[in-house]
This record gives sequence, structure tokens and C-alpha cells, in this order.
Amino acid sequence: MKLARLRSLPVAALAVAALLATAAPAAQATPEAVAAAPDIPLANVKAHLTQFQSIATANGGNRAHGRTGYKASVDYVKAKLDAAGYTTALQQFTYGGATGYNLIADWPGGDPNQVLMAGSHLDSVTSGAGINDNGSGSAAVLETALAVSRAQLAPDKHLRFAWWGAEELGLVGSKYYVNNLATTERSKLAGYLNFDMIGSPNPGYFVYDDDPVIEQTFKDYYAGLSIPTEIETEGDGRSDHAPFKNVGVPVGGLFSGADYTKTSAQAQKWGGTAGQAFDRCYHASCDTTANINDTALDRNSDAVAHAIWTLSAGTVTPPAGTVFSNAANVSVPDNGAAVTSSVAVTGRTGNAPSALKVGVDIKHTYRGDLVVDLLAPDGTAYRLKNSSSSDSADNVIATYTVNASAETANGTWKLQVRDVAAQDTGYIDSWQLTF
Repeated sequence: MKLARLRSLPVAALAVAALLATAAPAAQATPEAVAAAPDIPLANVKAHLTQFQSIATANGGNRAHGRTGYKASVDYVKAKLDAAGYTTALQQFTYGGATGYNLIADWPGGDPNQVLMAGSHLDSVTSGAGINDNGSGSAAVLETALAVSRAQLAPDKHLRFAWWGAEELGLVGSKYYVNNLATTERSKLAGYLNFDMIGSPNPGYFVYDDDPVIEQTFKDYYAGLSIPTEIETEGDGRSDHAPFKNVGVPVGGLFSGADYTKTSAQAQKWGGTAGQAFDRCYHASCDTTANINDTALDRNSDAVAHAIWTLSAGTVTPPAGTVFSNAANVSVPDNGAAVTSSVAVTGRTGNAPSALKVGVDIKHTYRGDLVVDLLAPDGTAYRLKNSSSSDSADNVIATYTVNASAETANGTWKLQVRDVAAQDTGYIDSWQLTF
């Protein structure tokens, strides 16, 4: 990951929320047209990391742009993909007087006008092997691509995987790819997923919030594991998703933390050590195979596959149990007017269920200030939470059950939130309805 510090959530996330306070388009149901993603074997991902370490050791201790270790890393990944049936291409560029390489791999089939990409940077800094930064993302994307081959996946969208060069020097490889992609080809990109550092030894679970649908796909996966997530505040242009975002491609991704310090609150919900960096070996010689948290790497690798399988599927009529969600942030004004976030429910028949599940994720520094309601399409309000001066904890992260059987299912449902007391602030992070 390019040198940067992760900003603290209470400041940066609320600043982002303020910028996004205007109403966002209602979100759609998560597509469900292909089988669930397979488990990505941790042992396979770590075997790739062992190879990256061996390559670095044999090539001056690093896998940096313009060095033999980087080209050997590209050759290793390319050989695996060629054997698995991918069409691969090396894209050359020059930076700093040295030749760099992007590796692009296309899986046969899928709609060529709807391309889902996943990528990671393959280069390290010159000071070390770069096993967490970013062997971890590169290995997980590689093993997911190989899982696609093993499953002989036939997704609706065309799948393309990429490994970028010279990210550590300023996103050079990914910028070169995007800048040299014809406008007609850019328009075919349905989304780009970025994975830069996903096995940090003192990990956090951060999700990019750039695109609501992609963000919710990852959040749904972690919610299924009962793992809370936070906004990835380096989603402002510090890794290889930025060139794609800058030309209008929907982007998203995961991050497990770099050199910023884990807070006590983060350690309480994720484990690990408070007061210590997420990765104490960030951009250092100690970023070796010993600098990996196996649990985080395993979970995040599975999340990569979950996103690829889910987002490459076509949209179908939502079945029972479908989740309709909105992950766009909405700022909640301090002691002010109520705000709403909308979800468009479509494809249902008849009325809503008597046990409608309402999942709520509101970030707030004093949850007792908040009154939360679900608004049905006809405006009927269902109280989810009252304010309370004794409810002094942070955040409202809960699932409520509502008897909505008197309401027509299809239509625009809203989550309404009002802050009824002064001094504390927050925002709607995401919410969902499960029919």
C-alpha cells in the first residue's frame, strides 16, 4: 500500500458522512444467480505467500518495481493462471527508467459488455519482501481466480483479474492501465474490487465505502460471521482502485490496516492489541511470512471469493430471504430534524412478512440520543428504538423484527433517524430489510 496513514473513524468517517448527507438512490437487492462461493483454502493462499518470500529472498530481499524479484513474482502468477485456462497478457510500462509490468487475466465467457475486475498490487517496497503489503492481496486474488477455474464458473458477467506494478511509487501500473483503456472499454467495467493488505498481524476489518452495492456485498459476508466492520478511510485515492474511481467505475474492496494504531474500542470488537499498529512491519524488512495473521487472511480471502461470485451474477427475481439494502452514508444532524435512507423493494408479491427483519448500522457517539423508525411505503411508522438518557453506549448496530404484514411489500421503505439531544453526532452507515 502506498505510504499513508489511516485516519481515525470518529473524525474521518463523520466528515465523509457530512459530504454524503444528501439522499442517495434506493439500493437494489443483492443478485443471486449462481451458487455460493467456495471456501478458499488458507493453505493455498499461504503457499503463494511462501513463493513470494522465496522469490524476494533470492532476488535481493524485495519484489520492487524494476527489480528481478518483481518480474519473478509476475512470472509465477502468470504460470499459475495460464495452467488454469486463463487468457493472460503482460502490459509493459516504463517508470523511473525501469520496465514495469501489469498482469491481466481474463476468464472465458460472461457478458463482454459487463466486466467485473478484481486486482491487487504485486510490487513491494525496496526494503522488504512485502508479504502483507501486498503479497496478501495478490495471493488471495490469485487463489480466488484459481477457484473460479476449479469450479468452472460460468458467471453472467465477464471476469477479469489484475496484478499491478509500481503501486508503491504512486499507483503507476493501475494508472497506466486505466489511461490506456479505450473509452468504450472503460464503459464495459461493471466494477473494480481492490485488495491491498488483508492479512495484517494486528488486524482490523475495513470495507471501502465508495460504491453502496459493493460495500454491502462485503458487509453481508462479515455480518454472517458476526464481525463488525468499519469504513476504510484510505478509500480516498491511496491504492489501485483510485484510477478506476476517477473515470466513473464503481469500486470497492477490503483492508486490514497499516501503520496506524489500533484503538481500545477496535481491539475490543476485533481482538488483537490496542495501542499497537495494525502492521508494525509496514514498509519494513520484517514484512515477511511471519507478518501475517492467519485468521484475517482466511476470512478476507473467503470474502474476496464471496464478492466475485455474488457480483458476477445476473439479477433475478428476488427469492424469499432476499436482502434489500442501502450502504450510502447519511449524516444525522445533532439535535436536529429527522433524516431518512431509502430502500426500493421490488419483485415481491402481496404483503410484507409478519416477521420483517430490519438490520440497522448507525454510527453515533451517544446512542441514547437517537429515535429510529421504519417507514413503510404508505408512510406508516414502526418504532424500532426510543431515545433514552441512560443508554450511553456508542452506535446502534442491531436487527429488529417488525410485523409489517399489513403493508404492501413492493415500494420505497425508509429508515428514519432523529437525534433529539445536543452534543453527540453520527450517521447512518447502512441498513437492510430481509424479506
